[in-house]
Amino acid sequence: MKTKAAALHGLGKEWEIVELELDPPKAGEVLVRFVASGLCHSDDHLRTGDIPVRFPIVGGHEGAGIVEEVGAGVTRLKPGDHVVCSFLPACGQCRFCSRGQTNLCDLGALFVDNCLTDGTFRLHGGGQDYGQMCILGTFSEYATLSVHSCIKVDDDLPLETVVLVGCGVPTGWGTAVNAGGVRASDTVVVYGIGGVGINAVQGAAIAGADHVIAVDPLANKREMAERLGATHTAADAGQAQELITELSHGVGADHALVTVGVVTEDVIRAAFTAVRKGGSVVVTGLAGPDQVNIKLPSFELTLFQKELKGALFGGGNPFDEIPRMLQLYRSGRLKLDELVTTKYKLEDVNQGYHDLLDGKNIRGVIVHDH
Repeated sequence: MKTKAAALHGLGKEWEIVELELDPPKAGEVLVRFVASGLCHSDDHLRTGDIPVRFPIVGGHEGAGIVEEVGAGVTRLKPGDHVVCSFLPACGQCRFCSRGQTNLCDLGALFVDNCLTDGTFRLHGGGQDYGQMCILGTFSEYATLSVHSCIKVDDDLPLETVVLVGCGVPTGWGTAVNAGGVRASDTVVVYGIGGVGINAVQGAAIAGADHVIAVDPLANKREMAERLGATHTAADAGQAQELITELSHGVGADHALVTVGVVTEDVIRAAFTAVRKGGSVVVTGLAGPDQVNIKLPSFELTLFQKELKGALFGGGNPFDEIPRMLQLYRSGRLKLDELVTTKYKLEDVNQGYHDLLDGKNIRGVIVHDH
């Protein structure tokens, strides 16, 4: 069958709308008609090279849609089921899955080529095979996916909204709650209030932190953070440090969460300085794989027993975290509708990313026009 998609054909290039041939599902795969796709900064990292991939590639790794067809051996899903896709597949059998670290599943090793789990491609055009971002490619109207990437959700949930729980929401939430271990009475500082950072704010607030300090140079981001749980905001790390010193009576923050779009040495140093003895710094943001941007004094690391860690998907299990996020959304505790700033057609994907980089959106969403 044919499908319309937004693809990248090289570093620094704009997204192009292309018509591609899509193969039907093989064993262990499903064909999904996407209803919506989130515009996440990670897809722009493909364009800049901060995430190295093989080109050409169909973008999109936050997706929600409806199963159209299932391949041989698929019993967990059936045509008509509504699904949210996890940008991290979980096979349930590899060393990491068997230890409960499904966010580190070995199937994630496929991300450089972004082919399906059998090492082949399902999208083709112009004599080329097209990869699928995080083996999803949600910037396509239709896609063939591994069943390990699909999580069934209730039919009454609005797919244009709950699409966000495929990446940004649980990544931010988990950065605070899972990787950060935020608890009641803590002081937390969040650097960068985009699609991930705003949910780190929500996670820290719902976990019971006394003080949640949101740091972002843009006033609209700080205002949204205040709406969703931040007790204080700051335009830069210097202002944040003053607040931390005052609120903690000079002790320091319990946790610093780094969720900026592109991680720099300066933000790492600011976060490390901000935390108290025994405090933790969690890094969820990215930079290019060749950039060495963490340079810290081991003297302070050791004698103050500070902790620095990375977090993928917030350190959580996608097949547990995504349903949990939806339960919190149903209860009204987790805000999702408020996160969607602008909805775009697929043809407007470049405008969506210009708006993201200009700081206009907390989260943009592509709504596919079938």
